[in-house]
Amino acid sequence: MRLARRVLCVVVVLFSEQCGKALAQDASLLLVPPVGPKQKVGLTLENSSFIYRKLPPEAELRELQLNDIITVLVDYKSALQSGGDANSKKTASFNAVLSDWLKFDGKNILPAPQSNGDPKITGALTSQFKTQADIQQKDALTFKIAASVVDIRPNGNLVIEARSEIQNDDEVWEKSLTGVVRRQSIGPDRTVRYDDVAEGRIRNRKKGFIHDGTNRGWLVKWYDEVKPF
Repeated sequence: MRLARRVLCVVVVLFSEQCGKALAQDASLLLVPPVGPKQKVGLTLENSSFIYRKLPPEAELRELQLNDIITVLVDYKSALQSGGDANSKKTASFNAVLSDWLKFDGKNILPAPQSNGDPKITGALTSQFKTQADIQQKDALTFKIAASVVDIRPNGNLVIEARSEIQNDDEVWEKSLTGVVRRQSIGPDRTVRYDDVAEGRIRNRKKGFIHDGTNRGWLVKWYDEVKPF
């Protein structure tokens, strides 16, 4: 009888210790796995969300490398307004008289007689130039283009280069872009604004029937550059 009581007491003690450490089910989203006394775990999606799923390796963000592709958002606008007036007027008059002249008789140089009088030149010159010019110009260029990383500089800046060509029948549109961009300026979706591109250069060219119909000939270009009149 005494032995049975001792066994019962041992079972009760063991059951009490195990009950002190037992964990009940909890549906709280704030529940975190139990950790040791010296460990601390913060609240993250991985340990608090029922719908959390880890992204595959190919979808995770990684450091940009050579030949990686980013998207450049170009939204360029410029406005120029200039005006000027010029007015110039010149008046000149001159009067020249040749009172003495020379002659050579084969041996000596002698004063030449001017039997018809001294030659004279009298004239006047009046010049007037007046011009007025007003210039107002506005440009806008909006598009986005995919650029590849062609070089990485020692300080981490990325050298990018992009080229796009669209052909519709005989009409061709060509766009190209080059520049240098900081890694910090590139967003999580690998996009960057053209305002953050240093040494930026954009070329937008058109070829085809419409462009040829409005294009100036080489003679007109030369005349506009020289402007003889």
